[in-house]
Parts: sequence; C-alpha cells; structure tokens
Amino acid sequence: KATKLAPHRGAGGVRMVKHNNIIPNAHFRKDWQRYIKTWFDQPAKKKARRAARDAKATKLAPRPIGKLRPVVRGQTLKYNLRVRAGRGFTLDELKAAGINKREAQGLGIAVDHRRKNRSEEGFKINVDRLKLYKSKLVVYPRKPTSKRTKAGDADAKEIKAMETVEQNTLKTVLPVAQPSQRIKARKITDEERNANVAAVLRKALTDQKRAGARAKAAADKAEAAAAKKRK
Repeated sequence: KATKLAPHRGAGGVRMVKHNNIIPNAHFRKDWQRYIKTWFDQPAKKKARRAARDAKATKLAPRPIGKLRPVVRGQTLKYNLRVRAGRGFTLDELKAAGINKREAQGLGIAVDHRRKNRSEEGFKINVDRLKLYKSKLVVYPRKPTSKRTKAGDADAKEIKAMETVEQNTLKTVLPVAQPSQRIKARKITDEERNANVAAVLRKALTDQKRAGARAKAAADKAEAAAAKKRK
C-alpha cells in the first residue's frame, strides 16, 4: 500500500528552510530598557501647567491672557469651509478700523504684516471684529496716581467699574464661532436654471487677466484722440 511521505522537519518539529541561509536568531530582548519611554510625571506636569497658567493670569490681571486674533479660513478645499483664529490682523484691516499698527501691539491686538486680504467679506468681518474689541476696550493709564491722562485712557470711574468684571482667561479674547452650514431648501429660479456658471467664471477670469492690457489700450486711444484734437 502506497504511503504519502511527510516533509522533512528538523529538531523540534519545525520545517527547515531551503538553501544555505542564516538561521533567524533576532535578539529582540537585548537591552530593552533603553528603548522604553515612561511618563510617570504626567499628573505632576498637568498640575504644574495649571499653576503656570494661574500665575500668568495673576501677573497680567486685569488684562486678558490671550490676544485678539482675526477670523481666517483653513487652507485647501478640505478645510476652507471652517474658520479659525489666524496669526494676526493685516495692516489694511487695522487702518480701516482706525488703529495704529504700533499702538495695536500695546492694546493686545496681534499684527501680521505678511497676511493679505483676498476677499471683501473676510476683510469686513475682521474690521468689524476690531471695532467691537475697540468698543469694549478699557485702557488703564500708565501712572494711575497721575492727574494727567492721555487721550483714550480710562478715568477713575471706569477703572472702578472694571473691578467687578471677571478677567478674560480665554486663549483668544473674542472666541471664533463656526458659521452655520445649514441651508434651507428652496425652489430653483428660472434665472439660476438658465445661467451658465462656467461662462460667468470664464468671463471673470478673462476680465481679471486682461484688465491691465485693456486699461492701457483705453489710455492710448484717449491720448491719440487728444493729440488729434491738438492738430
């Protein structure tokens, strides 16, 4: 009766590999204590961070802990539906709100000279934000005992009223709220149905691209007409 031969196995019943290879002998347990990181100080660090925040708040009181920051859109198509706090206000936004760029840093307003305004809506939102902050701002005089005060400094009555107001300990002075993304359903109008969005976008892009050339052509035409009249 024919019997099926079992594959050749080495010591311990483990099947041997083919060819003259190195026998696997990885030293995974060698000096393992060097590669382990522990964080037994986590609760103590949490307590230390809390104490540091309280100390900072006490040192800055009655000023807020954080700075006023602008509302900006997230980068890329994935995140630009959401708004977040930006690095600082642009120089144009400060100018529109009537705040000097050097004065702003002393009033707790973050300034970013590199950021540019790309839309009227975003520009208006940040200008309104600055005006709201300015309306709520109470500037303490440098020398409270001095009888002379600078323009814009709070008087004794306003300072006394601020004693009952709780200190602002938020990271951003005016928190950034997410706009509602919910749109109520409605019927599509005939004008929307018949509109060619691609053509509108293409025309807008062409107008932007050709704006300089068209302005130059109009100026040249007007200059030529003026020269003809002189003759």
